[in-house]
Amino acid sequence: MDLWYTEKQTDNFGITMKVTKTYENEQTDFQHLTMIETEEWGTMLTLDGMVMTSVRDEFVYHEMVAHPALVTHPNPEHVLVVGGGDGGVIREVMKHPKVKKAVLVDIDGKVIEYSKKYLPTIAGELDNPRVEVIVGDGYMHIAKHKNAYDVIMVDSTEPVGPAVELFSKGFYQGIYEALKEDGIFVAQTDNPWFKADLIQTVNRDVKEIFPIVRVYGANIPTYPSGLWTFTMGSKKHDPLAVEAASIPEFETKYYTPRLHAAAFVLPKFVEDLVK
Repeated sequence: MDLWYTEKQTDNFGITMKVTKTYENEQTDFQHLTMIETEEWGTMLTLDGMVMTSVRDEFVYHEMVAHPALVTHPNPEHVLVVGGGDGGVIREVMKHPKVKKAVLVDIDGKVIEYSKKYLPTIAGELDNPRVEVIVGDGYMHIAKHKNAYDVIMVDSTEPVGPAVELFSKGFYQGIYEALKEDGIFVAQTDNPWFKADLIQTVNRDVKEIFPIVRVYGANIPTYPSGLWTFTMGSKKHDPLAVEAASIPEFETKYYTPRLHAAAFVLPKFVEDLVK
């Protein structure tokens, strides 16, 4: 008998994939976690019935969270990643030699533990000496660290369960205060097909706090609709002012210097959401 995993992305739509093995199926202190092997996408982490990452397409999301902000900031020495216990964003951050220290704060230690075990190509940099891993509440960490970071990246799940507060205006205000005077933050902000209201709300809230706000997108096939957005808030540096020739070379599979500017060119229906 074939075993299939289905993510119900709306009440009327979902995606499904053939599963060849189940490694973990556990209710942690915070969420339901599964680690499965799929025929099409390789090893996959899901949380509360939602695909978080898969070996085959993870590079898109992780590169696009990390690199646009890090090449926009002229000297990103201290970086914070909230969530992201799979380690993919940290792996990309470590490609930037200007980063002296990166702190990862994830509320669920099981995500970190199982990612190290089953997703070594994603989580491999979590033991890098430039990285500090903290199992704890990212919201509280930010509240206690004023003027501490050059770049803050929010690698959260969708706004359910423990991630709800990571989409609140109070959280964005806390991020502003935790950033240095020329700091930048970036967050994943879901998809425009099913979560248009969320994108509009986040964009409005961030614009009330940060003087420069830009939305950009990427194609991630295992995420709802395949079209994903990210929102960047900056105190001083505009990602649209970055020249491709100034972007240093490092190994990627999706992000390129030419793609940097292109990612901020949105389809009109998305552009209309964030006017």
